[in-house]
Amino acid sequence: MFSKSILFFDLDDTLYPPNNNLWDSISQRMERYIQEKFGLTAEQASKLRETLYCTYGTTLRGLQATYHIDEIEYLNYVHDVPLEQYIHPNPDLRALLQRYPQPKIVFTNADQAHAQRVLNRLGIRDIFDAIYDILAIAPYCKPMPEAFEIVLQQTGADPTASVFIDDMPKTLQTARQLGFTTVLVGERQQSDIAHFCIPSILDLSKVLPPPQ
Repeated sequence: MFSKSILFFDLDDTLYPPNNNLWDSISQRMERYIQEKFGLTAEQASKLRETLYCTYGTTLRGLQATYHIDEIEYLNYVHDVPLEQYIHPNPDLRALLQRYPQPKIVFTNADQAHAQRVLNRLGIRDIFDAIYDILAIAPYCKPMPEAFEIVLQQTGADPTASVFIDDMPKTLQTARQLGFTTVLVGERQQSDIAHFCIPSILDLSKVLPPPQ
């Protein structure tokens, strides 16, 4: 059981900048999976994916609900990308995270294997105490409150004493409703949903000063 005060981090497009094109590559594989699985055109696959995402929160949850696909097959397929082309060790991020004494947890709609690979590429895997992935919160996903409740129950975290850091406003909206202090990461994003907005994760100390 962790302490009540925890820093929760999203993974993709939060711990690394979105302009490295990794998520674009993963998104393309999602659409390719749909296209090949159901014999659709590229345009049909793109439209179906958008509908599933908007309706169910993630493409995976939508595919499970409507087509009962094998989630492991899907996750292995969409995350089969050469991370070394997109992500590199980030000593500045490592140094920043080490300044925070609180337990640090990754809470992601990706799977554990992908999260491990990303954290290893960034050189920060040992900084984090745990990873809660899409399988750990099944049958839910962010931004569903039920997904948060599972993680809160398993960690014993007090949301009113914890921080949630993510690049998605709708996820932070749920987190804020549950009592978290919220930080929105994204260079082009400004939102009154989160308590704080920063262009990059490297700016975290500007809104959340670590202990001296």
